[in-house]
Amino acid sequence: MSEDGDKPSARLVSVDAQHDGQRIDNYLRTQLKGAPKSLIYRIVRTGEVRVNKGRVKADTRVKTGDVVRLPPLRLSEEVPVQVGDGLERTLRDAVLHEDERLLVLNKPAGLAVHAGSGVKVGVIEALRVLRPELTGIELAHRLDRETSGVLVLTKDRPTLAAVHTLLQGDTVKKQYFALVRGRWPDGLREVTAPLEKNTLRGGERVVEVRGDGKPSRTLFRVVEQFAEACLVEASPVTGRTHQIRVHATHADHPIAGDAKYGDPEFDRLLKTRGLGRLFLHAAKIALPELGAHGRTLRVEAPLPSELSAVLQRLRER
Repeated sequence: MSEDGDKPSARLVSVDAQHDGQRIDNYLRTQLKGAPKSLIYRIVRTGEVRVNKGRVKADTRVKTGDVVRLPPLRLSEEVPVQVGDGLERTLRDAVLHEDERLLVLNKPAGLAVHAGSGVKVGVIEALRVLRPELTGIELAHRLDRETSGVLVLTKDRPTLAAVHTLLQGDTVKKQYFALVRGRWPDGLREVTAPLEKNTLRGGERVVEVRGDGKPSRTLFRVVEQFAEACLVEASPVTGRTHQIRVHATHADHPIAGDAKYGDPEFDRLLKTRGLGRLFLHAAKIALPELGAHGRTLRVEAPLPSELSAVLQRLRER
């Protein structure tokens, strides 16, 4: 932070190997400590940030040796992230797999993967405090705050780039368990409705099915049928925001406990069966070439006890 009366000046920084391949918006967060996301996006959009003297977009990826112009900014001192004992224990107990490249957690429902939208501390911020030796720790993908299950983080930039490349293809296998309304049709094995995010509805941003949206595909398989609901296995082939939730609702079988896309009457019914959260759990992931000796890494997260209890009550009716 500049001394009182001093006018901050623009800086030129060279991208090092640790940040090779990183999006410019994420890179700026490492260089402009304390800058809110809204400010970062604004200075990129207005051209105040330059890479090799040229304008860029927020999703532009920087390379080792790129010269980035950082505009003169006055920023408040960054407030240190506080991680309570409860969160520390939760994250310690959540580790499903760890090696020199990857950290895979069983994220509990209600815990955000990153700060924002009123959330001060998410998984990634807490880990950076609790595991300072992991200087390159990053989220490889995201889970909604209310979704539990397998969450993959990488420890270095090359591994992050490798996982992102895999996720852009169709070789990564993800499997979720979801409890949906009614009887899932025997012949409905996939939903391919195109999705468009950031649609404003009632002052809230949501994802909607739209003809001009991005191609999206989710595979569904019936696991167990109950009188009023159905447990399905959902495998997203593409990775759109809220994809499984919106595709389930589009198929007229919304997920239980989904306050954003679900059926309030169905949710009230499931609440009497003991459900107090979104019934969506990331159960399995298979990452080719990222296991030992280049083999496929397979990680599973057991269904949380509170969701297993709901299924047992449904079986008993």
